[in-house]
Amino acid sequence: MIRIAVLGCGRIGAMHAANIAAHPSARLPAVQDINGAAAQAVAASTGARVMNTAAEVFSSPDVDAVLIATATDTHADLLEQAVAAGKPVLCEKPIDLSLARVNRCAAVIRGANVPIQLGFVRRFDPGHKAVHDAVRAGDIGVLHQVVITSRDPGLAPEAYLKVSGGIFRDMTIHDFDMARYILGEEPEIVFATGSRLVAPALMEKLGDFDTVTVVMTTASGKQAIITNSREALYGYDQRVEAFGSKGMAVSENRRPNLMLLSGKGFSNHAAPLLHFFIERYREAFDAEIDAFVKAVETRQPAVVGFEDGRRALALAEAALKSIAEGRAVKVSEVDRNV
Repeated sequence: MIRIAVLGCGRIGAMHAANIAAHPSARLPAVQDINGAAAQAVAASTGARVMNTAAEVFSSPDVDAVLIATATDTHADLLEQAVAAGKPVLCEKPIDLSLARVNRCAAVIRGANVPIQLGFVRRFDPGHKAVHDAVRAGDIGVLHQVVITSRDPGLAPEAYLKVSGGIFRDMTIHDFDMARYILGEEPEIVFATGSRLVAPALMEKLGDFDTVTVVMTTASGKQAIITNSREALYGYDQRVEAFGSKGMAVSENRRPNLMLLSGKGFSNHAAPLLHFFIERYREAFDAEIDAFVKAVETRQPAVVGFEDGRRALALAEAALKSIAEGRAVKVSEVDRNV
């Protein structure tokens, strides 16, 4: 049994803790959070014990690995501490809001002999992974375009948006990783446009956008198009399309069931989309923990690692520069390490 402790007991940390506790090859020995009440609540529901500090977690002989689900500005520090303690780590995205800080972290952990996995859970979604696999198998011929739609069901609270790092680092970062995953090549040129259509006054106040489109191009000419919105009134909109010389592969939205109801004056009424990320990516979160457990057991590299997180943040930086300067930006302009 792999003993995985969870740092951070907010919404996603609590979910991860429950998933670890339920995994047949894992155990949840401990949880830790600066909010003692949150840690106690998760401990009570999972049977874990509460540790008072991250240092206690890292030094505990009862902990084989850690999952970091704390505030973003603590991720890099805790990741470095975990590696220094020889603990494999699964870290939620992003590694940090600053690419410079992520690059410093990369230097600190270089040569680490423990698995490091990044929380890009969408790679583990059965539909998205099937699109990836179809592309690799040549089922659609030569890949030409990847089209990713990601729209939240509603605007997040202002308090969250203030510390999120903006839509590109917080939301689109998942889509940057998905684009790289499906493309199989690194985007070299990024062009982004952003609008304030959902909450204009708030977005202006925050210096952020709520509606964005990104077009990326690889060296071979393959394209990735990403569209995001902070508010889709019909629900959590998550679709991935790969188009190629011989066909197309699509991963569609998920619903509680596939029933379509028709009657007098209406047809094809469907159940609403699964609500937000925990429900939509339920299977993916389980598969993510399973992949981490296997990486720890075998001491093999994680299927989605630190460099994937670093490169996704570099694409976010390129998108921000593109909007600020109104032009296409080479990724090498913001990331000299590509």
